[in-house]
Amino acid sequence: MEEKNYTDVEEISEEFNSPEKVRSGENVIDEKLWEKVERVGKKISFAKDLMALYKYLKDPAVQWYRKSIVVGALLYFITPIDAIPDIAPLVGYLDDLGVIAATLKYLGHELTPYYED
Repeated sequence: MEEKNYTDVEEISEEFNSPEKVRSGENVIDEKLWEKVERVGKKISFAKDLMALYKYLKDPAVQWYRKSIVVGALLYFITPIDAIPDIAPLVGYLDDLGVIAATLKYLGHELTPYYED
């Protein structure tokens, strides 16, 4: 899959509108999520939420269209170009937090079991 820099959530959701495209997004996440979490994990307060979303994404029982929401959110977190650059002190991850929080709210109690491991 060609690496892209996504600038908004709508652009990401249009990109991952089929099971095959969701799987390709999963591959990018598998390659890059942990690298970013290791690099910035101590700077962010939502690392446990990222872990729960990743576990949800990898669950074969979850429908692809539900996974597409998580793919979009995690790719937004991974992508270095976003609304507030990650290099900005203190506020650089606020937009990432907003996207992750919106995803958590949307999926709601569906994610509860993925926090328990």
